[in-house]
Amino acid sequence: MATLYYDKDADLSVIEGQTIAVIGYGSQGHAHALNAHDSGMNVVIGLHEGSKSKAKAEADGLQVMSVADATKAADIVMILVPDTKQPAVYDESIHDNLKDGAMLMFAHGFNIHFEQIKPPEGVDVTMVAPKAPGHRVREVFTEGAGTPGLVAIAQDSTGKAKERALAYARAIGCTRAGVIETTFKEETETDLFGEQAVLCGGVTALIRASFETLVKAGYQPEIAYFECLHELKLIVDLLYQGGLSYMWYSVSNTAEYGGYVVGDQFEGLVKEEMAGVLQRIQSGEFANNWIEENKKGLPEFKARRTKEHDLLLEQVGAELRDMMPFLNAKNIKQES
Repeated sequence: MATLYYDKDADLSVIEGQTIAVIGYGSQGHAHALNAHDSGMNVVIGLHEGSKSKAKAEADGLQVMSVADATKAADIVMILVPDTKQPAVYDESIHDNLKDGAMLMFAHGFNIHFEQIKPPEGVDVTMVAPKAPGHRVREVFTEGAGTPGLVAIAQDSTGKAKERALAYARAIGCTRAGVIETTFKEETETDLFGEQAVLCGGVTALIRASFETLVKAGYQPEIAYFECLHELKLIVDLLYQGGLSYMWYSVSNTAEYGGYVVGDQFEGLVKEEMAGVLQRIQSGEFANNWIEENKKGLPEFKARRTKEHDLLLEQVGAELRDMMPFLNAKNIKQES
C-alpha cells in the first residue's frame, strides 16, 4: 500500500524563515506561490526578462526578480516553467546560482528522470506534484481544503530532504488532502503513460474513431458529436465521483450490458498496444523523440496540431457548443 502523509506529518517550521523562489508564474506557478505566501512563507518569483507574467505577479503582491537573482536569494527553488524549457532555464540561470544546501524542486519528474537536468551534489532534489490543475490547487486552498499530491526524493544532501519537501507540500495545501510517497521514476513513467494511453491519447482516439465511424455510415455529424463527445462528460463525472462501480450503477442496464460486451473486445485489442506504449516510455524512446522534436522546431507536432483543428468533429462541435451558452464554450485554435 502507498505511504500517505497529512498535515500532522508535515512541520512548517522546517522551512519557516527560508526563501522560496518559484520559477514561472503560469498555472502551477501562481498557485504554488500564492498558497505558500498565504501559509506565511517568504516567496519570490523568478521570471525571464520581458515576461508577461511580471505584472500579474506584482499585482498579486509578490516580489519579482530575474531567475538568477531569485535563485541566489532562495533556500528552496521550485521550477514550474514548461518541461521543454526547464533545461535551458536551469543551465542559463539556476545551476551556477544555487546555494549549497538549497532544495531544488519539481512538480514533474521528466527532466531529472531522463537526465536533462543534472543538479550538483550539494543540494536536495525533491518533487511535490499536486494532482490537479493550478487553478484548482489555488481555488481549493482558498476554500480551506487542499488537493492531493505526490512527494518524491531524488537526492538527499542535507539529510532533511523529505522533511523539507513535506513542509513545502503543507505550505501549498496538499497535505490537507493527503500526499502519496513515490519516486521520480514512478511519477514520470506513470504520468506519461496515463496521458498517452488514456487521458489525452486514448480518449481522443476513441472519440475520433467513433465519430468518423458513425458519419461514414451515414449518420448526421451533429448526432454523432453528441453521442461520441458531448455525453462523455456525464460518464467522466460519474467515474470521478465513485469509480467504475458508481458509473455502472448510474447508467441504464442496456448501457451497462453493452459496455461490458464491447469493452471486453476493446480491452483485448489494446492491452498489447498499451504494453508497447509503456515500454517506449520506460526505455526513454518517447523522451528522446520528444526532445529531438523540440530541437528541430516541432515540425511534426505543429503539423499534427493543425490537422487536429481541421477535423470535421471540431467544426461541428464548435457550431453545436455555440447553441449551448451554459457551457461557457471555449473555441480555440492554437498557433502552429
